[in-house]
Amino acid sequence: MRGDKLVIHEGHRRASRQIMPLLLPQIEKARKAFIITIAGESGSGKSEIAAVLSESLLEEGIKSLILQQDDYFVYPPKTNTRKRTEDISHVGMSEVHLALLDRNLKDIKEGKSELVKPLVIFEEDRITQETVKLEGIKAVIVEGTYTTTLKNVHRRTFIDRTYTDTRAARKRRLREQQDDFLEKILEIEHKIISSHKPRADIIVTKNYEVEKNDSTG
Repeated sequence: MRGDKLVIHEGHRRASRQIMPLLLPQIEKARKAFIITIAGESGSGKSEIAAVLSESLLEEGIKSLILQQDDYFVYPPKTNTRKRTEDISHVGMSEVHLALLDRNLKDIKEGKSELVKPLVIFEEDRITQETVKLEGIKAVIVEGTYTTTLKNVHRRTFIDRTYTDTRAARKRRLREQQDDFLEKILEIEHKIISSHKPRADIIVTKNYEVEKNDSTG
């Protein structure tokens, strides 16, 4: 999403340092692009950890691509907020073209040379599209609230921080008006997103420590 602002701190870097040795050997062995998801609630640090992880991979000579779930919303951000205000039942996974994102990931797994994807222009409240060249891409990092549910991925990462844990981070980001209505939205999202945690291979704890979820195999 064009216009997104990142606030990277040491916790994000610590998590990335601990994720790297869990993924690097698999990325290096992969014949085609290795796809990783980073999910969690609003303000949990998905975009920031994705950015730091991409930097760390580049230091190892591995070129990566970050895909943001925010680009796949049905409506652009300000319009989507209005839809939520009109009917709070609008909130949920149906707000996102997850099937399209999964098809794009399937194209990457199949070795396509380029990707045509949606692109959100935040300030202009519109959705356009862009063509992304995939030549030389060895890792794809997909970040977003519901990305744990995607099928065409190799490893799933889940940031285990709730909307109450992320309140300060959301205020710094200043993307939404912090009010009671937003708290209701975040509570709805929390119920959905927290149920996805058992599917993750890697868990980032509240304090940005990293644990393997051995139950996923």
